[in-house]
Amino acid sequence: MRTLPERWLQGAYQGSRWLSLLRPLGALYQWAMARREQAYRSGSKATWKAPVPVIVVGNITLGGTGKSPLVAWLASWLVAQGWSPGIVSRGYGGKAPRYPLLVTAASNVAESGDEPLMLAQQTGLPVVADPQRVRGAQALVEQGCDIILSDDGLQHLALARDIELVVVDGARGLGNGRCLPAGPLRESPTRLQRVDTVITNGDFQPPLPVDSMLMPPVTTMQLAPLGWRRLADGERFPLSPLPFTLPVHAVAGIGHPQRFFQTLSALGVEGEWHPLADHQQFSADALSFAEARPVIMTAKDAVKCCTLAPPNSWVLDVEATLPPEFEHWLAARLSALS
Repeated sequence: MRTLPERWLQGAYQGSRWLSLLRPLGALYQWAMARREQAYRSGSKATWKAPVPVIVVGNITLGGTGKSPLVAWLASWLVAQGWSPGIVSRGYGGKAPRYPLLVTAASNVAESGDEPLMLAQQTGLPVVADPQRVRGAQALVEQGCDIILSDDGLQHLALARDIELVVVDGARGLGNGRCLPAGPLRESPTRLQRVDTVITNGDFQPPLPVDSMLMPPVTTMQLAPLGWRRLADGERFPLSPLPFTLPVHAVAGIGHPQRFFQTLSALGVEGEWHPLADHQQFSADALSFAEARPVIMTAKDAVKCCTLAPPNSWVLDVEATLPPEFEHWLAARLSALS
């Protein structure tokens, strides 16, 4: 089930008067996070500097914003530029017998967590899951990786980074702009002024509650549907015509399920939507509906459902798209590091 803060991300906190009572706690949390960051910046807390460039992809809000699709895009782009990237992830939702865990396409999702397994399957690159990011990054260097992508690692300051990319959901923005527990933020909105670039997932609608004069460059990322994949055997089909009958049951255990459902509607898919908690743990019963219909899901959910879902289950694969200006900017930044 969703935790209360995750429900806030769905907009429940918007305009809620009782949250004003939590503002002092939010201010205390914000102060503690700022003090922690300063401790790392000043050197009073130790950081590990990798012998290779490190790109951190993160966010300052609870819940999903589209970080993993961006990591997959970055991995593909880096390979095309001649790099040998590796990906380090916390492995949320998984529990391995030992760490660091080298994740492959055949790994057990109960050990790796859903996002590392999805990234391993999508990229074919070395992926390491480890709650201690430094240890995971060290394992990737030992694997021969010459650049590291840290998935959701903005607040893991023990791992020094060369480039920080922050993803913000274009529709939800920063919510009410307050830190936990009075709002959805992990850090103050002013943290955005100290990152290298902000990437909005979709067109940004609400204003950023920070001084635009101090903001880094802002880039818009779009998630584009690629095609349908039959879960049972992995066979791929084009977006049109639909390879299944309507109506469907659509499930989404991601940070912003409504975005997935809106994409389905735009593709002409009709049926019943089933929003679930981010990193939802599935069971066969949870995917058994009273009306027998095709079941549609995200790639992130699919890695947990391949042995549980009914035969007529389908995955909508998507990919991130970014403008050429971002590619030029990133190439210049990496060139300056060498």
